[in-house]
Amino acid sequence: MWRTTVMHRRETVDTVATDHLPPPHPHDVDDTELQGPEDGVGPLFHRRYCTHIRRSGLSAAELMSRLKADLNRAAPTKFARFQRVLGEDERLRLGDEYVVRMPGPWDGPVRVIADDDLSFRLATLSGHLEAGQIEFRARTSDGAITFEIESWARSGDRLCNLLYHRLRMAKEVQLHMWTSFLEGVATLSGGRMSGGVTIETHRVEQPFGAHA
Repeated sequence: MWRTTVMHRRETVDTVATDHLPPPHPHDVDDTELQGPEDGVGPLFHRRYCTHIRRSGLSAAELMSRLKADLNRAAPTKFARFQRVLGEDERLRLGDEYVVRMPGPWDGPVRVIADDDLSFRLATLSGHLEAGQIEFRARTSDGAITFEIESWARSGDRLCNLLYHRLRMAKEVQLHMWTSFLEGVATLSGGRMSGGVTIETHRVEQPFGAHA
């Protein structure tokens, strides 16, 4: 888990879940077997990982297009790999399904539920260790590309809640994975990260009531 990238971490505890729920599913999305936060257990975690990339030579849309052509060009493949299990085009498309392969009991099935030139969003499927969504997006800002990963999720079951929230094991694994992914995106862009990675976490202990 040791790394040289500077990480700026901030975590807050919030009481209002509505400020930290994921966007609604698009109306034309197949929601079969999707796991939303309401299906999970334990606290709701709303996290955002952000970095700035300078001297890329690519536009934000060009970088996103390269990433969608092969997610494993940015993924830390010795640690986590995206395996497409549904979808015919080489490029990521709406409705595609992947399994994120990781060591141990961390494999996670996901479906692409949103896709445009500057972003795409994945929702977890039944059997994933989390219940929620994660979005990847890029934009141009002050001559640099800002790349963000934003997630809204609860643990998929009580065991995952124990590993993620109580023992913090899965939480650190996840942080390592997405920080490594941002490093991979910077390499894919041909530019350099500026200012390290900012990680903001908002935790809502009882997002759906006292019995959640």
